[in-house]
Amino acid sequence: MMGVHALYWKLEETIDDLATDPELSRNELHLMVKLDRPKRMGVLARDLLAAPSTLTATTDNLEAKGYLKRQRDPSDRRAWLLVLTTLGQDIRQTVVTRAGEMFHQASGLNSEETEEFARLARKIRKNILKTGIPEGLKK
Repeated sequence: MMGVHALYWKLEETIDDLATDPELSRNELHLMVKLDRPKRMGVLARDLLAAPSTLTATTDNLEAKGYLKRQRDPSDRRAWLLVLTTLGQDIRQTVVTRAGEMFHQASGLNSEETEEFARLARKIRKNILKTGIPEGLKK
């Protein structure tokens, strides 16, 4: 348990180093990382454990900066998808690569151990979501 706690705080301490653009907030970085393919805002909100209305300002900011755009969902023309622009995809790739490097440095895990940790973390997240989101994640 102490290892998880220490890893969390080490990553929190270095997360600001992920910003490739000083104008990107943590919320903007998180949204861009989760936007690995075109998604509806409701899906992103669920992935980020946030209310869809919470993502509106973040989405508007990223759109104004040219990192993403809205396009109609071909399966339901009433709905909108969020899609990264080429610039947004480049920034996302840089952030994902740097985050992986930071994780390896902070955790000391090799690639095989990281895959196992990721598998276990997904299982833990799924169970937590199934049994009830903790109050701290609802904020």
